[in-house]
Amino acid sequence: MTDDPARYDVAVVGSANVDLVVPVEALPRPGQTVLGGDHLRAPGGKGANQAVAAGRLGRRVAMIGRVGDDDPGRLLLDSLRAAGVDTANVRTTPDAPSGIALITVDAAGENTIAVSPGANARVTVGDVQTAGTFLRHAAVTLVQLEVPLDAVAAAVAEAGGTVVLNPAPAVALPATTLANVDVLTPNRSELGVLAGTATPRTIDEAVTAAERLPRGMAVVVTLGADGALVLDGDTIEHLPACAVTAVDATGAGDAFCGALADGLSRDLTLVEAARWAVRVAGAATTRWGAQPAMPTPEEVEALTDRVLGGSDAGGTSRSV
Repeated sequence: MTDDPARYDVAVVGSANVDLVVPVEALPRPGQTVLGGDHLRAPGGKGANQAVAAGRLGRRVAMIGRVGDDDPGRLLLDSLRAAGVDTANVRTTPDAPSGIALITVDAAGENTIAVSPGANARVTVGDVQTAGTFLRHAAVTLVQLEVPLDAVAAAVAEAGGTVVLNPAPAVALPATTLANVDVLTPNRSELGVLAGTATPRTIDEAVTAAERLPRGMAVVVTLGADGALVLDGDTIEHLPACAVTAVDATGAGDAFCGALADGLSRDLTLVEAARWAVRVAGAATTRWGAQPAMPTPEEVEALTDRVLGGSDAGGTSRSV
């Protein structure tokens, strides 16, 4: 792996966590204990997941972040490198453990997640500036909100290509940060938080909420089993999901973001990239775990071609 910044398609600034996943029949209610099946320990974290997703799809990816000087940190670095991701700017932090996510997944593939950031909380503006050349050369920069917001602001300011911000977990963001974002990728609940509304349940409610966000950036809302919604300028397009049999939705949104970056770095239009990302995310739900489930292009084609009869999913569009 070369350290020539000009050779990278995608730069990711974000988190790396080890996921502990427990399958359960039903997600626990507050105060309730439920018994589950055998747990799965797997590399995860939104930043690392999205980097691995783009890497598995064939993109040249550089990751910027932090892990602890521990066994989970080594597991995370190994997983990134196995996907071809450059980890020269993933710093080992001796005074903090690697991040960890505690995940329960029910029989329908839905999940609840609690995250202990660990070393991810130590990502600094200096870390981002050190990797600034990578960010300025990458066709797409992917950022999430599992690292400190000042590092996020620095990353979107440094980026020279298309900036995709996955606002997870959702928090209020300064207008100065959003001004540097080209594509925002919230899910339903994140969209509600950012728009100051209830979580939208229908496509029309999602459109209304997205239209409350600051102008000047495209919005791609991930809708789980309902696919995705693209709002770009005067055009709105709903892209339905593929009818796959989901076993674990953990990391599906990250698969979507990684695939969106893949498509945009290959000069697809936003709608074309989002349509591809819907297919990749669907394929990712058919296996357990986050990074272990990230598919290759061949796996996506083999799975979704059977569902779609050899063609991409259609969509519903209208102008506003």
